[in-house]
Amino acid sequence: PTGYMENSISYSAIEDVQLLSWENAPKYCLQLTIPGGTVLLQAANSYLRDQWFHSLQWKKKIYKYKKVLSNPSRWEVVLKEIRTLVDMALTSPLQDDSIHQAPLEIVSKLLSENNNLTTQDHESIIVAIAPLLENNHPPPDLCEFFCKHCRERPRSMVVIEVFTPVVQRILKHNMDFGKCPRLRLFTQEYILALNELNAGMEVVKKFIHSMHGPTGQCPHPRVLPNLVAVCLAAIYSCYEEFINSRDNSPSLKEIRNGCQQQCDRKPNLPLRLLHTSPDLVSQEATLTDSRLKPVIVTSNEIHVEVERNNTANQKMTANVGNDSEPNLIDCLMVSPTCSTMSIELSAQADRILGCYVEILKMLSDYDDWRPALASLLQPIPFPKEALAHEKFTKELKYVIQRFAEDPRQEVHSCLLSVRAGKDGWFQLYSPGGVACDDDGELFASMVHILMGSCYKTKKFLLSLAENKLGPCMLLALRGNQTMVEILCLMLEYNIIDNNDTQLQIISTLESTDVGKRMYEQLCDRQRELKELQRKGGPTRLTLPSKSTDADLARLLSSGSFGNLENLSLAFTNVTSACAEHLIKLPSLKQLNLWSTQFGDAGLRLLSEHLTMLQVLNLCETPVTDAGLLALSSMKSLCSLNMNSTKLSADTYEDLKAKLPNLKEVDVRYTEAW
Repeated sequence: PTGYMENSISYSAIEDVQLLSWENAPKYCLQLTIPGGTVLLQAANSYLRDQWFHSLQWKKKIYKYKKVLSNPSRWEVVLKEIRTLVDMALTSPLQDDSIHQAPLEIVSKLLSENNNLTTQDHESIIVAIAPLLENNHPPPDLCEFFCKHCRERPRSMVVIEVFTPVVQRILKHNMDFGKCPRLRLFTQEYILALNELNAGMEVVKKFIHSMHGPTGQCPHPRVLPNLVAVCLAAIYSCYEEFINSRDNSPSLKEIRNGCQQQCDRKPNLPLRLLHTSPDLVSQEATLTDSRLKPVIVTSNEIHVEVERNNTANQKMTANVGNDSEPNLIDCLMVSPTCSTMSIELSAQADRILGCYVEILKMLSDYDDWRPALASLLQPIPFPKEALAHEKFTKELKYVIQRFAEDPRQEVHSCLLSVRAGKDGWFQLYSPGGVACDDDGELFASMVHILMGSCYKTKKFLLSLAENKLGPCMLLALRGNQTMVEILCLMLEYNIIDNNDTQLQIISTLESTDVGKRMYEQLCDRQRELKELQRKGGPTRLTLPSKSTDADLARLLSSGSFGNLENLSLAFTNVTSACAEHLIKLPSLKQLNLWSTQFGDAGLRLLSEHLTMLQVLNLCETPVTDAGLLALSSMKSLCSLNMNSTKLSADTYEDLKAKLPNLKEVDVRYTEAW
């Protein structure tokens, strides 16, 4: 019969395929030998006939190898068949992706079904299929096999000689790791195997350099995004166990500042002295405040949750010992003495973290890669546990410094948040941010580069005034020229509306030579600033977090503070030594020393000179009975916070008897509680 075939012929039924070569044979025909006869196929031309011939031969052999390798008996025979299969794929004249992929899939299935191979068998199979991997990505199961080999034999020569070109091809040509995540895992394991060699990170550095190329411009646009994707996945895996082990994951500040899990925290208890203002803990809760929703009071060190009693509508009485009174402010105290929750990684996770953070540092050293790297890292694509891990943020700081030092706006602008309402690297590494560990050096350099570009605008200054005025003033107080310029610009552009804050900025500027010189130049342009200073000093003053005794002395010596009534040193590093300067403030009525190192010696000095003091907060200070007893001479005290101090019950009773005006007191977490 002639014409089109009515019944299909399976490839496995074909016994032989031949080109017709005898004389007078029909043109462009193939002869298929099948059980029971032969079939002639006639093509339109010799090119199509040859395509049919090679394709049918390929299919016939593939079915043969699938059958042979599906039931292996002896591995030396299997290895020989694999080599023959690879040779067939390499010598085939057909040009199609499946020509090389089909043998890889056969070997991949073979390996997945036989897990009891020796290390030598592993290496022999990898070497045998290596030629096919030069122009093809390994299939998923084969990636799994390669990962296993990298973990078990990282020092094997196969890793260097065979896997290196495979990984190079993946990094250069892969378009989306989401579609083939095992390729990313294999790349990750390969880099870790390189790190296990004797030279360690030097080998990894050479590999990264080989991916970039010897010139100043990398010719492969996909390499950097793929390397960053591998790094991010590896870093996330380091914290995965920690993340999954927590039911209620805490905030960044809670993790970094040692806040315990909710079930381990102390119960909410009334705290009479605390007010929603973070400046000073001294004022009473009003009936209007009692109807407000709970708020978060944010300091540079901790989060304090303030919650009002819902049974308000009654006036707060002055009975000191009654904890059930309405309208009292309930406060969750986070004490530095609480057991901190540290992030400790396993030894393996620690090695992985060190390796991949080092790779990010290497990537940031290439000028042509830095803009794209900054853009990829701008959304801060790390888990919050990583950002709360001091070791991680300390190592990553090098990358952020490289961004801050880069003069290109496309690079250093990525330090800012990617959108409004979300923190960027600028916020994380600024004083008070979870990653800051240098008292603001990196912050100053970031501000310097940002102010030197198009960000020298009111909008940027306004954001600094609203969120980072304290750190700016502290660094200016220590002579940082960039911060002195920032404060002068805030005054010049009328960014600060509050007169007390303006006076505090002026005092800060006049405390250093560079600040005094720049402020005088500013006054020459704006005479009204001098007029403001003549009216007297501020009535309220809050020192930035991390300020020291020297910072306080420098500030108080820079101007007139005779009108100062309210001073907050909360969460600073001041000690009893600063008492010598505090006693020179004759109008001082409210003093906040919460969570400082102010001790008994300073307390005794204050009690001798500041007899007009009305509100004193000693919460979480190292004071003891020896210093607290001296307070009995301060007859004007009406609010006293001794929460979390070494107060004894006897001393408390003595103070109550000798301080007739004392109306508000907090003795929680003391012996007198």
